[in-house]
Amino acid sequence: MDYDYLLKFLALGDSGVGKTSFLYQYTDGVFHSRFVSTVGIDFREKRVTYETTNGKKQRVHLQLWDTAGQERFRSLTTAFYRDSMGFFLLFDLTNEQSFLDVRNWLDQLRNHAYCETPDIILCGNKSDLEDRRVISEAKGRELAEKYDLVYLETSASTGQNVARAVEILLDRVMRRMESTMDRSLLPHQRVLRCHEHEVPRSKKKFCSC
Repeated sequence: MDYDYLLKFLALGDSGVGKTSFLYQYTDGVFHSRFVSTVGIDFREKRVTYETTNGKKQRVHLQLWDTAGQERFRSLTTAFYRDSMGFFLLFDLTNEQSFLDVRNWLDQLRNHAYCETPDIILCGNKSDLEDRRVISEAKGRELAEKYDLVYLETSASTGQNVARAVEILLDRVMRRMESTMDRSLLPHQRVLRCHEHEVPRSKKKFCSC
């Protein structure tokens, strides 16, 4: 392998909020204006370099999973929650129902993610459609503060804050990995039991694959 870490991030939110376009904008720098609903689950990939707190550069391979927002696919997509180390939760700034549904998505995350407090970036997407906005920035920030989330207003069309959202999530996940004492709390961290103590198999590398 020519990378140090493999990290899986999952994009969640109602159908039509722009999850697929968000990920395509980040990985390919393009915007697909034609809406095609994701069936089940799909993913994009990108390699990045992350600089740790001690100045060491790590090669990170990102798998960015795109989930279907429709209810009929919910049982399929929740199976991927536990394997993901971070989450993008998107709502549409021009669609009030997608904003109200954020609470339901957070409930699902608490039930299915690898821990009760995973790293989540709340994204108010389609910020370029200012004339159609129904959710104010203040309202989005209020919700984020209530659940202790990072909040960004993004646009898959213009690219506004898309890369920043990924960078913030990557930084939070990497810092969690650096600081946690019990690596077994992270998804797919393989451990050896030795006299009732859990010892990571490898001190050099973590891979969530």
